[in-house]
Amino acid sequence: MRKANQSDNKNTRKKRKNPFLRWFWTLFAIGIAGVLLLFLSASLGLLGEMPDFKHLENPETNLATEIVTADGKSLGKFYLDENRTPIKFKDLPKHLVDALIATEDERFYEHSGIDLRGTLRAMVYMGGKGGASTISQQLAKQLFHKEKTRGLARYTQKIKEWVIATRLEKQYTKEEILAMYFNIYDFNNNADGIRSAAKIYFDKEPKNLKIEEGAMLVGMFKNSALYNPVKNKEGVTNRRNVVLAQMAKNNYITQEVKDSLQQLPLKIKYTPESHNDGMATYFREYLRSYMKAWIEQNPKPDGTKHNLYLDGLKVYTTIDSKMQQYAETALKAHLKQLQKAFDAENNPKKNKTYPFVKVSKEEYKSLIERAMKNSNRWIHLKYLGYSESEIRASFDQKTEMRVFTWKGERDTVMTPRDSILYYKAFLRSGMMSMEPQTGHIKAWVGGINYKHFQYDQVVQGARQTGSTFKPFVYATAIDQLHYSPCLELPDILTCIEADKYGNVQPWCPRNSTGKFTGKMMTLKYALANSVNSITVNLMDKVGPIPVINLVRKLGITSEMPEMPSIALGTADATVFQMVGAYGTFANEGVYVKPVLVTRIEDKNGTVLFENTPETHDVVNAEVARAVVNLMEGVTRYGSGARLRTKGADTYNAIYKNVMTGYPYQFTNPIAGKTGTTQNNSDGWFIGMVPNLVTGVWVGGEDRAVHFRTTAYGQGATMALPVWGYYMKKCYADKDLGISQAPFPAPQNLEIPIDCNKEKDEDTDEATDFDF
Repeated sequence: MRKANQSDNKNTRKKRKNPFLRWFWTLFAIGIAGVLLLFLSASLGLLGEMPDFKHLENPETNLATEIVTADGKSLGKFYLDENRTPIKFKDLPKHLVDALIATEDERFYEHSGIDLRGTLRAMVYMGGKGGASTISQQLAKQLFHKEKTRGLARYTQKIKEWVIATRLEKQYTKEEILAMYFNIYDFNNNADGIRSAAKIYFDKEPKNLKIEEGAMLVGMFKNSALYNPVKNKEGVTNRRNVVLAQMAKNNYITQEVKDSLQQLPLKIKYTPESHNDGMATYFREYLRSYMKAWIEQNPKPDGTKHNLYLDGLKVYTTIDSKMQQYAETALKAHLKQLQKAFDAENNPKKNKTYPFVKVSKEEYKSLIERAMKNSNRWIHLKYLGYSESEIRASFDQKTEMRVFTWKGERDTVMTPRDSILYYKAFLRSGMMSMEPQTGHIKAWVGGINYKHFQYDQVVQGARQTGSTFKPFVYATAIDQLHYSPCLELPDILTCIEADKYGNVQPWCPRNSTGKFTGKMMTLKYALANSVNSITVNLMDKVGPIPVINLVRKLGITSEMPEMPSIALGTADATVFQMVGAYGTFANEGVYVKPVLVTRIEDKNGTVLFENTPETHDVVNAEVARAVVNLMEGVTRYGSGARLRTKGADTYNAIYKNVMTGYPYQFTNPIAGKTGTTQNNSDGWFIGMVPNLVTGVWVGGEDRAVHFRTTAYGQGATMALPVWGYYMKKCYADKDLGISQAPFPAPQNLEIPIDCNKEKDEDTDEATDFDF
């Protein structure tokens, strides 16, 4: 009976348990079905829009257009909100990948998008021992669901991320997922993606990052706004050390290496990338307009237009990063010194119309009036509907502003009217360097600071050329009249009479010294010392129209009056045009239009454009060699001879104070020409060696801003030192291959270029002034 009763009791207990078990398994099954239904609903898009297969193949990320130098460096980017340039997995250093996996997803290579162990751990401990998101889930969120959600939407979004993560795992390899995650993340401070982050925070390519640098960047994945190395160095250092600890925990580095790296201070090289900062800012801005024009003329196969800011184009330019840096360094170093001399010579305490020189009160008022009406302030306030009296009043109200100085930006308070005068006082400059055989532009510096002086003096600022125009007159005479550099003409007052070549009155210009020697002198000596009388003599023989015709073939398109006075450089031209023109003579008479882009590719590397240089013959090789020979005299015993001297800085204050980089002591063949315009308003120097032509212009924004004395205001002082300092740096860098050889000459050269009398003239005292 006892056994029977025990058996009955067991059956009774089983019956009592069965309903609970049934309920448990029923609820469990319902839960599983519900989860599956949720995933199915998310997959079908019932919980909100989901990316389809096509979107997974081509996730819509905004890719910046990258500008690449001729030597393979990243020069800058064009972007709107996202400064992103993708990088392939093979270009990521192993330690960077290790750091990411150790910190963000230890079982990355073991799961298929969802880490079940991590998810269960997060549920049990309510997130107290780490989150459950895998790298694939985080990538899904970055790619398709960046917006923040709350409440129920937060859970549905998480489900969608899980679904997308599994799809990503099916569609891509693990390596591709890692690369996509590194490329998509916003590291703050315009650093979108790992390549931008490495450049902005360390000025490096990702492959060159050190372990501790990579650890810092991986640490930013937690929250780049909070762990910002520019603003929160202590927090970022701590976070970096957590990443290093995770790397050691997962055996990617040893404990000894971890301890050593954690002791290192946080060292960043903050290199912001914006349209106003960085290298070659003026070139990049001109390139932007070039690219916009190219996009208009080159639609995609489907007829739509490329997007400069979103399509991830790659623009390969002719700029050499090292030569660009040398050019910027040389120009800024010289202008900084020259500005001191200008301010000392035009002391505002003595000059009541500072910074303008030798102007009347009426002219002074007119200059300020024009500057006010051309200012952004005037244009903006007029657009907003303010009256003229209200606008004028605003120019006399003190305003907080941040201004440029040669010691860096500073905050100050001044009226907008005073700020106009403040900026007018700064000397401006433009410089371009080009390879004459290919037309490749190697360096382009449009001014002293793009943020504060956005007018590009290379391509926008056409100015009077002064004596740099004279070689065109000489070239015309050599070409048409078959003259030789050794031809002798008298240095006497030479007039072009009235009614000849459009003259209303006789034109009888004087030499810069105000005197005529009466001596016979060769064309070579006359050009070297800018003897006006000889240039006028040649203009009288050939006339202005043949000179203009030659100049047009040389690529100078600016307005050119058909008057004899153009012989002395009264017409305007840009640095861009003048360098291209001079390059023709260095290239044996063949003009090559300056080139700034060699190739354009889309984001997949497909070539969309390859440059074909525009060339045409201008003069034959003999004439070109003769003109080069003329200009070699300028640097031998003319206004450019200071490129070869030494010791003048011991007794001449000009050499000591403003001949930046002196002595240069060049011994190789150099052809060139200085130029100075009336009142010292413009200073030029264009110098050539066989494989490089470089032009420099210096002056004020207004012609009324200039040196009082020619000693400081001539091209040999204002512009030549930039060329000398730049070339000194280029020659020191042997990898650049800048030629020191003689200029090439055609075989059987028939034009005499070796003048017997030249030896005697070498000993004559040069004027060292140039007009």
